[in-house]
Amino acid sequence: MDKKSIIGIVVVAVLFLGFAYLNTKEQEKYQQEMAAWQAYQDSLAAAQPVVEPDSVAFAPADSVAVAARREQQVAAMGAELVAAREAAAEEFTVENDVLSLRFSTRGGQIVGATLKEYDRYAPRGEEQHPVEMMDPATARFGMTFYVKNGLNNVDVNTLDYVFEAAPVETAADGSRIVVMRLPVSGDACLEYRYTIHNTAAPERDYLVDFDVRLVNMAREMANQTQIGIEWSNTSYQNEKGFKNENMYTTVAYRFPGERAIEELGMSEESKSKQITSSLDWVAFKQQFFSSVFIAPQHNISYADLGFTTARPGSGYVKDFTARMTVPYDAATQGYDFAFYFGPNKYSILKKVSLAEDDLRMERLIPLGWGIFGWVNRWFVIPVFDFLRNYIPSFGIVILILAVLIRLIISPMTYKSYVSMAKMRLIKPQVDELAKKYPKQEDAMKRQQATMELYKKAGINPMGGCIPLLIQMPILIAVFRFFPASIELRDQSFLWADDLSSYDSVLNLPFSIPFYGDHISLFALLMAASMFFYSYYNYQQTASTQQQVPGMKFMMVYMMPVLLLLWFNSYASGLCYYYLLSNLLTIGQTLVIRRMVDDSKIQAIMQANAARKSKGKKSKFQQRYEELMRQQEAMQRAKGNTPKKR
Repeated sequence: MDKKSIIGIVVVAVLFLGFAYLNTKEQEKYQQEMAAWQAYQDSLAAAQPVVEPDSVAFAPADSVAVAARREQQVAAMGAELVAAREAAAEEFTVENDVLSLRFSTRGGQIVGATLKEYDRYAPRGEEQHPVEMMDPATARFGMTFYVKNGLNNVDVNTLDYVFEAAPVETAADGSRIVVMRLPVSGDACLEYRYTIHNTAAPERDYLVDFDVRLVNMAREMANQTQIGIEWSNTSYQNEKGFKNENMYTTVAYRFPGERAIEELGMSEESKSKQITSSLDWVAFKQQFFSSVFIAPQHNISYADLGFTTARPGSGYVKDFTARMTVPYDAATQGYDFAFYFGPNKYSILKKVSLAEDDLRMERLIPLGWGIFGWVNRWFVIPVFDFLRNYIPSFGIVILILAVLIRLIISPMTYKSYVSMAKMRLIKPQVDELAKKYPKQEDAMKRQQATMELYKKAGINPMGGCIPLLIQMPILIAVFRFFPASIELRDQSFLWADDLSSYDSVLNLPFSIPFYGDHISLFALLMAASMFFYSYYNYQQTASTQQQVPGMKFMMVYMMPVLLLLWFNSYASGLCYYYLLSNLLTIGQTLVIRRMVDDSKIQAIMQANAARKSKGKKSKFQQRYEELMRQQEAMQRAKGNTPKKR
């Protein structure tokens, strides 16, 4: 490298360092100005009382920078929006008989909802507090849109601005009206109008009308096709068991015109989903309470929904988030939204409607799909509601419900026992057929002869399964109903202080995997009754038919243990119902056994056999026998086929 090249490199390096030094100084000066401006904005965002000018420790240069920065903000956003950003926020409360709402002028939003008629769980003897739907420190509801300012578009998020609140009005019907406005430019403003009803009708009193009006905003709005909505909050733990409450806490939503609803499902961590089609409403659903944003006339066009599960013992359950959009065009004057802050109570949610639209919000209660949901809606809930109107103890109501269900299926239970008795009496003849056809290739003949024997005796081989099939929808229906029934919440019976949660007679100093850190007595008694019922039932069926190897261990021993592990942290009301059902079934079976005379059944079977032996075979029986002969012939042909070597 020659001398000129070296000199050139040195000159370039010196120039580069000089420019870097000057740029660093400019950056430091800019950062100082931005830090001063950010400190000023943070003081406004915290909604603290205005600090006196003589207490501000700004250097003259910083004061000039802040003033210059504010002028830039005014030029970019307009004086009204800058003033709304700098204003001090206020909070106030509006109530009706069942609901207390906490409003903040920052964002013009609801930051708290308290349900007066419901208390958070507390052990006996401890002070109870009303249920709060959200932590006010985390509540956020903001709308985002663009307004024009000269050639620029200004991104407005209402959460950054303080609304002007008008005095709360009281309408002629007793409803309270809260109006808050965000001035945008001149006489153009964004207006929020909340209506809190007080009609002594829960389906209206838990429903808060939320009307958004774009007052003279058409000329101010930039060219856009949608307005964004950001809604989020954190739910408190309101129930006894975190695990059980978390199981039912999620984000739910409904597509327009659909009978069913959709959910994100359960997760002990985080879950999210993007919805690109229209929605009627979005719900932050807890086990017994829900916060619902409703937009039936101006459907939500897009939604990014999610939640994050809180740590057990933190006092919270989930952090909910919903980022949504609603359609907008130049002709849009406003939106008619609503909020629901209330219980997941079937009789209330079924009647909630807006603008004559059936919202089907009762689907927030997980009653089950198909036949299980029908059993709950058309039988369990009506009977339960009828009984609780006359009987104050929910333990007695559950007892009567269990007795009623057993009475309904008692005819099938009787037929089942008679069928099992017939199977028991005819078993020696079935064993003789097994000896007559011992070979595997004669299995078709043995089966055909056995079915013929059953037919002559008037035995239905499936008769013992019919009662089980009948009561399975009921068992599954109540399995879904009891943990989701808010009527059982905070209701005590015997040693259980809350029938909607587990009962604990002993808290363990450690946690057993798959079991928990407590002993539920109702779950223990339910498992014990299941063992005795399974053992007795197995003894009856073992004498009537050949059992699959290992079936006794699975049904008699394994199943009660699995149920004990599963139900130890489940609703004590459900365990109590299953305990009653098992005891009533055992008692019913013992009574039927004393009523049924084996000698009379034997005589009836002989009479049936004599009568049917004289009759002609039905076409079905003839086809069945022909089919059995064909299958037997195929089996023999297959057995006589020489094997390839």
